[in-house]
Amino acid sequence: MSFSFNSSNVSSLAVSDWKFSQIFGDKLPGEEVQNIDIISAVQFDKSGNHLAVGDRGGRVVIFEKADGKEESLECTSREEFEKSDFVVSRHPKFRYKTEFQSHEPEFDYLKSIEIEEKINDIRWCVTPNGSLYILSTNDKTIKLWKVKEHKVKQVKKMDISQPISSENSLLAERSFINGQSEYLANGHSLGRKETTVNGVSLFNGGRSKLECIADSPRALCRKVYARAHDFSTNSISINSDGETFLSADDLRINLWNLEISNQCFNIIDMKPENMEDLTEVITSAEFHPYHCNLMAYTSSRGFIRLVDMRLSALCDHSAKILKDESHGPKSFFTEIIAAITDLKFANGGRHILCRDFMNLKLWDMRMDTCPVATYRIHEHLRPKLCDLYNNDAIFDKFDCCLAGDRLNFATGSYSNHLRIFSYGIGSEEGTTIEVGKNPYRKSLLQPSPKLRRSSLSNLTRGFSRQGSNEFGFDFNSKLLHMAWNPTTNLIACAAENTLLMYHHA
Repeated sequence: MSFSFNSSNVSSLAVSDWKFSQIFGDKLPGEEVQNIDIISAVQFDKSGNHLAVGDRGGRVVIFEKADGKEESLECTSREEFEKSDFVVSRHPKFRYKTEFQSHEPEFDYLKSIEIEEKINDIRWCVTPNGSLYILSTNDKTIKLWKVKEHKVKQVKKMDISQPISSENSLLAERSFINGQSEYLANGHSLGRKETTVNGVSLFNGGRSKLECIADSPRALCRKVYARAHDFSTNSISINSDGETFLSADDLRINLWNLEISNQCFNIIDMKPENMEDLTEVITSAEFHPYHCNLMAYTSSRGFIRLVDMRLSALCDHSAKILKDESHGPKSFFTEIIAAITDLKFANGGRHILCRDFMNLKLWDMRMDTCPVATYRIHEHLRPKLCDLYNNDAIFDKFDCCLAGDRLNFATGSYSNHLRIFSYGIGSEEGTTIEVGKNPYRKSLLQPSPKLRRSSLSNLTRGFSRQGSNEFGFDFNSKLLHMAWNPTTNLIACAAENTLLMYHHA
């Protein structure tokens, strides 16, 4: 399957066309964000109807697309419904569905290291029976979760006219009051009369009628894939066959079967015999969206390696390498800023989008000499690389995402800037959206004190607003994680503990 980009039939996603949609977990003025509340992973499922969000506290929160009819439930007459047709927005709205604790902090006693509960990556699995299946991972352990609707029932009606029979008179209520009168001390009757038919005691008791009042989602851990990585797991990816997935750490990539949790196959091993000879580490890995035998992984040296798993059981030496040599004059920071932090296949499967600290690059798998497009994200920070190195900001890992049409993509930057680009349309500067603050919230003279959250996540708080604020240049405010809805132009991005959504009008 192949495709080509044609700018003649593509419309640019202009900045004026991007509108704010929703916000979840908006912090109050003066509220201090705790480290465990910071979002660390965002992922839509293939249908675009569900969104999973993981945080540093090991929690996973799931949102689902709301029914568009909910906005007009209050309309009762036909005229009101017809009048409301033009009011109902066409872009999807999401609502909170459920949340669960995916990982807990652990301690490795053999290596004397603490394993934090932070969610490093989330992936959706195939859903054959209507249930939702999610893979989540921290540094060491991968878990498969099943989220299924559970019917919540309550008593709707109790009919006390029907008799209840019991072959054991000890179960009758009168047998437990030790010969007391049929009437209680307050003069009220017990409400049951005993009759005997063929030696069987019959009591005129109540028969309840149950009614299903709601669907309550429940998360069950189906599989635990543990103790397969000696180093921190940085990414997981589901294969197009729906049966296998890969997990990558700094030096190895393992291939798993979803149904087998105690065995995996090592397909990439970059660990040298002498660790002093180590020159690069694996930073991310991804399966091809259509061909189950193809995968790609990136390294800290800026390489993208394409692997065909049919050629060899161990795929270290059978890879096609994509490498951009145009880094300019070399310096102490050259290799650091060349490290690729994220990799995404386009839906067509021919193009690859990758992000390093300085740039966002679009590659054609059939052309390994240079990318077909390069977008400068942090070129203005090149004179400040020394300062970024001193405060460790140069090691920040920014995600990237693609639209379902394969022609538009986005990434994040500092000051909570969301950068959106269209291939072949508009300038190379693209569109910049400032994310993170609520312009319509009234300032408080005395900020309310910080209260410890009682629920698993503050993302259960949902709001809607429009507009954006002016931001100063701030290294502490950075937009690291985002996802593009595969079926519509809607981007979900994470600013610290806040999840924000923007749609293209």
